[in-house]
Amino acid sequence: MSDSFSQRLLRWFDQYGRKDLPWQQDINPYRVWVSEIMLQQTQVATVIPYYQRFMARFPDVASLAAAHIDEVLALWTGLGYYARARNLHRAAQTVISDWEGVFPRQQDDIQTLPGIGRSTAAAITSIACGGSAAILDGNVKRVLSRHAAIDGWPGKREVEQQLWALAEQYTPSERTADYTQAIMDLGATLCRRSKPDCERCPVADDCKAKAMQRQSDYPGKKPRKTLPVKRTHMLLIENPAGEILLEKRPASGIWGGLWSLPEVEDDGDITDTLERLIGFEAPPQALGELRHTFSHYHLDIQPQHIRLSREPARIMEADRQLWYKGAQHQQLGLAAPVKKLLDSLLQNDLFTD
Repeated sequence: MSDSFSQRLLRWFDQYGRKDLPWQQDINPYRVWVSEIMLQQTQVATVIPYYQRFMARFPDVASLAAAHIDEVLALWTGLGYYARARNLHRAAQTVISDWEGVFPRQQDDIQTLPGIGRSTAAAITSIACGGSAAILDGNVKRVLSRHAAIDGWPGKREVEQQLWALAEQYTPSERTADYTQAIMDLGATLCRRSKPDCERCPVADDCKAKAMQRQSDYPGKKPRKTLPVKRTHMLLIENPAGEILLEKRPASGIWGGLWSLPEVEDDGDITDTLERLIGFEAPPQALGELRHTFSHYHLDIQPQHIRLSREPARIMEADRQLWYKGAQHQQLGLAAPVKKLLDSLLQNDLFTD
């Protein structure tokens, strides 16, 4: 081809690329960083309202670093992959403590911050810091895998190394910020996971997957495995005031640092758990089951509604337990299925007398 890969892509971007997304306005390293973390494994349309609310509350790294983790997680509720939010908070505090409050601008320095890998650091560097660095997020992997017909799942080290080599080869030394946006846009809008729009693709003429009519074969699929199923009982303990008891989960592990409902694995343990939490027995009412799927297993949740006829006899653990009054009163980071159960309670969808 007379035109290089990057030249064709940049020409397409100038005419068709997205330039009005919230994080493309008032560009600085902080704003780009937050957007890149939110966009990991999450679609643009989903991220936009979360990003706008987050930036309205935390307009700069100092405000984020100074916030309580509960408020950060509350604004993240529904986005999933909550380790991203915890790392975002930790990284902001690191910028304050180690970088005098100024977000670093070199890729190697950016990559030392919690939760930031090679591709994210490169995106921040190229989009917000005037540097030249290649990115390799999910959209870029799909574009390059198809264009060069690279076999194999990108999660394999040898496949990823091939993709990194291509990413670096194609990334221009000039207009790197536009190129970075362009290749992400191409993957998001034309070179989609299903039904790619090859007729409008600026690099389709020498795309090997298109030439073979095998676009759906690239990138290679992750080896499938049957997800195991785990079960748990979640206790919706309602006090006479209509408030629900919540417990804060440990900082690490599933839903780390979020507020959740007390859990027991076996329904025979409900009585002991109630004795520990409120100091007396109360009859549970089983409600409809709810399945929540993680990347590595299914969790089948059996909600148990326990109405208390009197105030609990136990003293609550400070900072570990609270009575939930509703979203209009308390902004808390909640696990997705817990939020669903609580919302249903408030709407009177779950409970029948």
